[in-house]
Amino acid sequence: MFESLSDRLQATLTRLRGKGRLTERDVDEAMREVRLALLEADVNFKVVKTFVGQVRERAVGVDVLESLTPAQQVVKIVNEELIKVLGEPGKLSLGGTPPHTVMLVGLQGAGKTTAAAKLALQLRKQGQRPLLVAADVRRPAAIQQLITLGKQVDAPVFSETNAQPPDIAVHALNRARETASSVVIIDTAGRLHIDEEMMDEVASIRQKVEPDEVLLVADAMTGQDAVRVADEFNKKVGLTGLILTKVDGDARGGAAISMRSVTGVPIKYVGVGEKLDALEPFYPDRLASRILGMGDVLSLIERAQQTMDQKQTAVLEKKLRNATFDLDDFVNQLQQVRKMGPLSELLSMIPGLGGALKQVPAEALDEKQMKRVEAIIFSMTPQERHSPDVIDGSRKRRIARGSGTNPQEVNQLLNQFKQMQKMMRSLVSQQGKGRKQPPRFPMQF
Repeated sequence: MFESLSDRLQATLTRLRGKGRLTERDVDEAMREVRLALLEADVNFKVVKTFVGQVRERAVGVDVLESLTPAQQVVKIVNEELIKVLGEPGKLSLGGTPPHTVMLVGLQGAGKTTAAAKLALQLRKQGQRPLLVAADVRRPAAIQQLITLGKQVDAPVFSETNAQPPDIAVHALNRARETASSVVIIDTAGRLHIDEEMMDEVASIRQKVEPDEVLLVADAMTGQDAVRVADEFNKKVGLTGLILTKVDGDARGGAAISMRSVTGVPIKYVGVGEKLDALEPFYPDRLASRILGMGDVLSLIERAQQTMDQKQTAVLEKKLRNATFDLDDFVNQLQQVRKMGPLSELLSMIPGLGGALKQVPAEALDEKQMKRVEAIIFSMTPQERHSPDVIDGSRKRRIARGSGTNPQEVNQLLNQFKQMQKMMRSLVSQQGKGRKQPPRFPMQF
């Protein structure tokens, strides 16, 4: 989402790094570029003005201009001020006696119902017992959608057809007490635009159930309109946090940077994909680092820990040490990496790779290419996957036909795999001589 903003900011700060000493004029020129980059990214103009003013004030100080690495100091200041704008990481307030209540509000189409299911899955992984509440009785099929999603995330859904939303919420709380549910997640109705009837309904639900959290689900693709919606909901209903959806799309990112400053309400979660497990806690420092091309190793590690099968990883590590890694192991590892998300996104989390990725051909990071590799391996017999050396010309033609590829692609994969095996044997050999240990996950392929 932040690709354009990231490119502009990185280019501006790179030009600063090329200067041995900085003058106030250098800083002013850089701040002009930063201002344009933020405005083009659809950041609220008041937020831009405050941000640039703060950075300039700190960047023209004597400690920066007369330091040995003034450009690095400016980058550090930009990073720190960006984190300030994005705010502190916000966690759900679920202290005290359960059941706790989380109420989701927002416009129609922002993804409230899906966000409710994603949040239920997150909380269930943390040991909570969520109860989903279908309080949207206006949108056709909203109740059925939530029931379907509830089954997918293994969370019960409370619904009533002949009751008003405030009463449904109250009855759901009673059900939660009876069933020992620890968190009640209320999916409320939305509209295409803010209107008094919707606000009154949401306010009535809030008054009757007194929720621990009132989270606005906002669509990042709507840009500054999302900021206006957040401000309106905060004034009329009172928000405790935000869930920003569709941040994996083509939005320019201004909404995420503006919302915290305009509303004073923290972003607590971001939706990073369509799958039900694609909801992540919001970490301002990690997002700032990614925008400035500094990577996000912590998120990469957490994602790996969540998706990797630990037993399978231990078996794989043993095979690496014994140099018995075969094509079955390779495709299993490939599938685990794919579960973590798009390859380009994973690589962008590694510090220093942001700029280098632009030099890599798009097809090299294409999901279709990874699927093609899988198809080739799955077209092999168990013997061929375990001992690729038995694959001769006729076998390659058969594998190509079975995978919808050509013999050249099969040959290319086998050659790359042989090179990997040689590298593994070399590392194991070095280990035997007391040198470096073989690398643990993630593998390079």
